[in-house]
Amino acid sequence: MSIFMFAAGVWALQRQPDLPAEATLLGLMLPLTLGVALAFRLRSASGRVRYIGLLALGLAALLAGFAWAGMRAHWRLADALPMGWEGQDVLVEGVVADLPQPMSEGVRFVLQIERADAPVPRLVLVSWYRGRDEEATIPQLEAGERWQMTLRLKRPHGFANPHGFDYEAWLLERGLRATGYVRAAPPPERLAVGEGGLMAAVHRLRADIRDRFLAVLGEAPYAGVLVALTVGDQRAIPSAQWEVFRRTGISHLVSISGMHVSFVALVVGGALAFVWRRVPALVLRLPARRAGALAAVLAALAYALLAGMGIPVQRALIMLAVVAAALLFGREPAPSRVLALALLGVLVVDPWGVLSAGFWLSFGAVAVILFLLGGRIGAAGGWRAAVRVQLGITVATLPVLLALFQSFSLVSPLANALAIPLVSFVVTPLALLAMLLPLDAVLHLAHWLTSAMMQVMEWLAASPFALWQQAAIPAWLTLAGVVATLLLLLPRATPGKPAALVVLAGLLWWPAPRPQAGSLRATVLDVGNGLAVHVQTATHDLLYDAGPPYGPLADAGGRVVLPHLAANGVGRLHRLVLSHDDADHVGGTGSVLEGLAVDSVMAGEPGMLAVAGHLPAQVCAAGTTWDWDGVRFEVLHPVAGLPPARRNNDDSCVIRIEAGGGSLLLVGDIEHRGEAGLLARTPERLASSVVVAAHHGSRSSSSPAFVDAVLPEAVVFSVGYRNPFGHPHPAVWARWAEAGARNWRTDSQGAVEILIDNNGAGLAAVRERAPRYWHGR
Repeated sequence: MSIFMFAAGVWALQRQPDLPAEATLLGLMLPLTLGVALAFRLRSASGRVRYIGLLALGLAALLAGFAWAGMRAHWRLADALPMGWEGQDVLVEGVVADLPQPMSEGVRFVLQIERADAPVPRLVLVSWYRGRDEEATIPQLEAGERWQMTLRLKRPHGFANPHGFDYEAWLLERGLRATGYVRAAPPPERLAVGEGGLMAAVHRLRADIRDRFLAVLGEAPYAGVLVALTVGDQRAIPSAQWEVFRRTGISHLVSISGMHVSFVALVVGGALAFVWRRVPALVLRLPARRAGALAAVLAALAYALLAGMGIPVQRALIMLAVVAAALLFGREPAPSRVLALALLGVLVVDPWGVLSAGFWLSFGAVAVILFLLGGRIGAAGGWRAAVRVQLGITVATLPVLLALFQSFSLVSPLANALAIPLVSFVVTPLALLAMLLPLDAVLHLAHWLTSAMMQVMEWLAASPFALWQQAAIPAWLTLAGVVATLLLLLPRATPGKPAALVVLAGLLWWPAPRPQAGSLRATVLDVGNGLAVHVQTATHDLLYDAGPPYGPLADAGGRVVLPHLAANGVGRLHRLVLSHDDADHVGGTGSVLEGLAVDSVMAGEPGMLAVAGHLPAQVCAAGTTWDWDGVRFEVLHPVAGLPPARRNNDDSCVIRIEAGGGSLLLVGDIEHRGEAGLLARTPERLASSVVVAAHHGSRSSSSPAFVDAVLPEAVVFSVGYRNPFGHPHPAVWARWAEAGARNWRTDSQGAVEILIDNNGAGLAAVRERAPRYWHGR
């Protein structure tokens, strides 16, 4: 129980908006010590007095977890890039510390900095882009190379959207305290190779194995899967395959984790113990069981190193080490104690583990397995036990999957029943054998088996019933769902199971909260320097722009917009409005149209209607109106029949949305000329409670006359962190503020949510509503 209280303390620290001072954390040592002393004094007591000792020990463990996580956070955050050095050129000398990851536009790698002409963190995540010259090349990077290069760095920063991925927490857990890119001048210089110690040598070996696999398999579609199973590099797996894994619930099989590490340890340890027992001289020196345990740990360690020592692999390795240590010392610990000790080891090493989905899923799955297979009289064996375990894991992880991903696979039990034995006992061993021996035929056989398996997975994934998706569920319902699933896994005669089924039904059919009739909710998403606004009424959904592209393989539509809509239970867009044909506004359109049903498309420029395909589409035209659930939408610009503007920004579709006691004005990238046209035609229709600033706050927009006509309570700037355009311009920011508006910006406050009802307009920002101590640090 003390270990679980320690874990609760670690979790509580990671929920803090501000990090407690070091003096405060050190001050916790006094009550912590008193609690331990009291528990020790009462350890042999009986009755209620004994429970007081246990309570004191539990509280001491809670404080210990809180203090330990807090001190670790202080130590890590101290390794920071000063704000004054953001965006400045810094000459550094450092060693490539990880397996470089090729990108379509360059390469990304971790650089361990040894010397610099500025106070920079020890580890930084660096991107080296090819540049605009198509013939420009980047040297083949290897782990352990020492380089001198000029970097332009920034502090950790990521998008902040409701239910979105916390990139800053991900960087913090890995100790990456700045990100940046390589400057072309002065030219980078390779100073040495083959440095960096053991891990650098391991990463070079991983790169060699990856390159050999890809060279042997060529254009084979599942080469990336085999690379991921051997060296943990998943970059060669295309997004379409990841979608199949997600829909069938087998993503865990291509991510080296506890299952793979345990299998390698079991095979090596079992084989060595088998041979050891048949050599009397060896058995007399060391019992075969202990020799097998030691070999298992060493094999698991070697595999973990080869996999890059990722966070999930570290968890599995710690758990195995706990079991092996018990065997080596002749103890027979209960499985639950092994799990608890592994939990303690993981959190001591990585107190940020509680922030990752893998932490909860991995420990939860192991706990369910132990729960289902232990302490049962006449428990089923063989395939019946396997089916029971798989169904148990599916049911038990359902609330967690819904809380973290708002979805779970309905075909997961069937898909895993096929994929787990095939991948674990056939494909992975073949891939590891091909890694150890230069046998191309073995590698081709592994790929053939993977291909056959994937044909079945793709067939399952293609079913419209493969994936259950719904709105994000509240924390209290998640907790109730966990209790309900545990109740269902208890023996048949356990009372209360009908109530558990009712809770699960409520979990699965939880309705997404929506505004009442006559009201609207709009979310200006944090997409960087671009725009995407989701507008909701009681029964309708509109998306105004789809955000920018993030490279050839990613865009805001797939990374931000679709996850946001899924978390809000949106299965269909009633209208997609594309303000104008600039990439930062329409770059995510393809992903949105591919990933979600859309009823109709409206565009500011006629040439953009082609993206609608077979969908009903129309050009924005002033005077167009429609009503949804008591909310009125009116297009104010552009005017039909007029020639295109000299700059297409002035062809932006301007929409005013009126609901309850206020209104929202969406103006795209309209500039001074377009604003003048609006002022000349419909000045009385511009006054609004909230406006999303034109052109991200560029000085070419938001003229004084336009600001005076709108006169809003609040203005939202959708801008990227440290964007190269300087948006929003200080003069524009000041102009809106002088008009009495409160300024909001997505780069520092995250997504901004706007609610307009009979009480007027209210705004809230994600970073202010759910702050964490690492945000902005």
